[in-house]
Amino acid sequence: QVQLVESGGGLVQPGGSLRLSCAASGSIFSINTMGWYRQAPGKQRELVATITSDYSTIYADSVKGRFTISKDNAANTVRLQMNSLEPEDTAVYYCNADVRRYPWSPYSLVWGQGTQVTVSS
Repeated sequence: QVQLVESGGGLVQPGGSLRLSCAASGSIFSINTMGWYRQAPGKQRELVATITSDYSTIYADSVKGRFTISKDNAANTVRLQMNSLEPEDTAVYYCNADVRRYPWSPYSLVWGQGTQVTVSS
């Protein structure tokens, strides 16, 4: 069993910052890509940012220049530094990880439970 646990969400004023963390635990042989997605009320879940095991990154256009994704491979942790937050960033943020549990296992996608981020004055 592999679990992803997110933390760091909350309420912040427009222009403020938050840092989200996501730690993977359980039976893990290796992790390839980790990422952050978000889902606002009434909208589909969308990509925010991803980072591969060799630290290549992809960002949604809406967060480029404001959000930074980082990863600690040794700790199986991914973080999302969010600056200059806007009300449009309000959503539940989910992390995911492409995990191989054993050397002989295929990679499988695991999701966290989500953390609420609310940007409001």
